[in-house]
Amino acid sequence: MEEVAQTTELDRIKILLNAAFHGGAWHGPSVLENLKGIKPKAAGNRQKDIHTIAELVYHITTWRIFVLKKIQGDIEFLIKTEKQNWGNLKEIDEFEWETLQMELTLSHDELMAVLNEKDDTLLSEIVPGAEYDFYTLLHGIIHHDLYHNGQIGILKKSVAKSSKFDDDDEFKTSNYLDDEY
Repeated sequence: MEEVAQTTELDRIKILLNAAFHGGAWHGPSVLENLKGIKPKAAGNRQKDIHTIAELVYHITTWRIFVLKKIQGDIEFLIKTEKQNWGNLKEIDEFEWETLQMELTLSHDELMAVLNEKDDTLLSEIVPGAEYDFYTLLHGIIHHDLYHNGQIGILKKSVAKSSKFDDDDEFKTSNYLDDEY
């Protein structure tokens, strides 16, 4: 008789992290699905005093690094300044945009690799330098991703409708919500 692997709570959290990041989430496009097709000019487009898509990607990456540092036991690592939190991004060119997306993906891959080495005991451990546990932090990063992914989706649609961009800079938005019910 073949043994069936038990799904742990940490396994379920990793499934949610991957669905929100890579795809397969019930709510709609994942972070990577939402970023697909965004050009550098659109990623750096500032609308009023709202963070740009590029800044949101930087911010999501920064908080993934925060989680990684805390799992590694770094009590000192904090995100204290606007620059640490949102970056100091000016003109976004092709290289900068590709780098931001690559760093985001690498931070996710590294987080998943570290979590693959852990078990459910991690979830009840208190985060170094905090008053909450890793269960709360890991669910928090999922919620954080989804919140900012929604902002990216709105900005993506807004930029696509803007007349500021040349035809070669435009991109198609998802038809995910365009279906009639």
